Parts: sequence; C-alpha cells; structure tokens
Amino acid sequence: MRDTLVLNASFEPLSTVTLNRAVVLVLQDKAVVEQSHPELRMRGAAVDIPAPRVIRLCRYVRVPFRRQAPWSRRGVLIRDRHRCAYCGRRATTVDHVVPRAQGGQDSWLNTVASCAEDNHRKADRTPEQAGMPLLRQPFEPTPADAMLLSLGADDFQALPDWLAVEAA
Repeated sequence: MRDTLVLNASFEPLSTVTLNRAVVLVLQDKAVVEQSHPELRMRGAAVDIPAPRVIRLCRYVRVPFRRQAPWSRRGVLIRDRHRCAYCGRRATTVDHVVPRAQGGQDSWLNTVASCAEDNHRKADRTPEQAGMPLLRQPFEPTPADAMLLSLGADDFQALPDWLAVEAA
C-alpha cells in the first residue's frame, strides 16, 4: 500500500511510497516529516516515531519533466472519486464515453468511472445514443494531481492547505 507522499526539497510532490520506505528515509536523515498520522506510531527497539503521512527530502532531486499522467483504470476511478458519472452512486468499473467498438481509446478524456449497472445499460453506445447524460465531464489530471489523488480521497482531503490541488 502506498500511503506516504514524498515531496522534493522545494515542496513539489515527487511520488508516493510505502510507510516502511518513508520511515527508512526519515531514519537515514534523507527526509523530514512534514505531516504524520495522528493515531499511528512506528515502534522498534530504539525507535518510537509517529508514522509519516507526508515527508520532504532534505536534498533537491532533479526530475525529468512529465507532460502527462499515465492513464490507468485505477487512476480513472480515483480521479472520479469512485462515483458513477451517470448516476452518482459508487463506481466499480470504467466506461468508455466513445465505446471501443466505435473507435474510442483508453484515455483520460474518453473514460469515466461507472457503476456496473449503468456501464451494462449503456453498452456499446455513446451517452447521447443511450440517453444517459454525463453528470461531469472527464478531464486529464496533471502528473502532480494524479499523484496526490492516488493517495485516496480521504487522505487527499486531509492534506494541509499548502498541498491541496484543485482538480478541474
């Protein structure tokens, strides 16, 4: 499970890492804790520290520029907060706005989260053909937005204001 956000020394989001990896980075003095889980602690023979939720590297890491966040089914569900784009209920599947049968691609702008019932009802038709208007339009998150959203809806909402990223 990846649940710790790693910030560059300049406070830019870099990635997410496992809790164990975050603790190792802090103990090796390669990172400092910016925010910790209030109720969770990491204990060892000579160590007792709060579990880090957000860490910041002590040294700046140069990262190649990424123009797009990589598309994934999991990413679409997270982007749409697991809410169906047709009815608003809990979504468990990903639907292609323009179906694959009509030439639709796996892309951020052509996929939305959908409940299984609506996905089956829409089938291989466009929303207009099926008479199922979208409640919200799909958008392409920036790589930084996608990374913050990958922490999950609850964690994303709990991040401090200086880390909050507005999704389109």
